[in-house]
Amino acid sequence: MAERKTIARNKKAWHEYEILEKFEAGLALTGTEIKSIRDGNVAFRDSYVEIKNGEAILTGFHIAPYICGNRWNHAEDRPRTLLLHKREILKWSQKVKERGFTVIPLELYLDEHGRAKMQVALVRGKALHDKRDTLRKKEMKRELDRVRSGER
Repeated sequence: MAERKTIARNKKAWHEYEILEKFEAGLALTGTEIKSIRDGNVAFRDSYVEIKNGEAILTGFHIAPYICGNRWNHAEDRPRTLLLHKREILKWSQKVKERGFTVIPLELYLDEHGRAKMQVALVRGKALHDKRDTLRKKEMKRELDRVRSGER
């Protein structure tokens, strides 16, 4: 598998949503944005993907201004276009409209050529009891690992 450098992960997504489908997308960025990403100055906050006019738009994703960017710096929370094939956008657009799913970013990384890529996912919101169940399973697994490591 190709080497990639993870910049940031949306940890909240795994707790808040049930992930159904994942996909890799490129990002349309300006020069100062990619430099700021390489420095790791990003935050997922409440970002999501909107599908408008046949384009996938990343909204609410925060990229801090580049320190050396001066007057050519970018706007921090501007909407950014995700680079996806038209058929993928149409497929996800139908699912979002029909079934009430959401598309959110999961991870931002640099590929082996230094290009910024984002893993996005089609998700469904978890109910409160599902979140509790997930936490309970996680705690049980942690306890089991603790017991196993103590036996060795």
